[in-house]
Amino acid sequence: MNPRYLISSGVLALAGTVSACGAAHTARGDVDAPPAVYKGIKTEALDDDLVNVFVEIEGGRGPQDVEVYAECAVSRYVLDKDYGFARHLRTNVTEEGGLWRGDAVYTISPTLPRGLMTIDAEVVAEACAQNGIPMV
Repeated sequence: MNPRYLISSGVLALAGTVSACGAAHTARGDVDAPPAVYKGIKTEALDDDLVNVFVEIEGGRGPQDVEVYAECAVSRYVLDKDYGFARHLRTNVTEEGGLWRGDAVYTISPTLPRGLMTIDAEVVAEACAQNGIPMV
């Protein structure tokens, strides 16, 4: 398989939500999930090619919405830095009183990085914009 066509699981989930909105929710048993309210993004450069992304969501479907929101945030960050790609390293998700918090770390690069959890920033940013998920 050509590594240029690898995308992250969050983007696949986002695409699945777009293509089968009702069916995607029903299949996971989260039909009653309240709509996600995006509360904010904070990015922190850890090094020239390493970024920490913090996001908060109220409601939504939980960890999967947090992960997609973080991918949207890192995509905007990558594009603002004139890079094209990111690679997911880890995401920690916590919930307290209906507020979900994500703490994700990514490497960023101008070329497609090695590994399976890669993100094409332009593709992800477009999907986020089409789905109304903020990137700043």
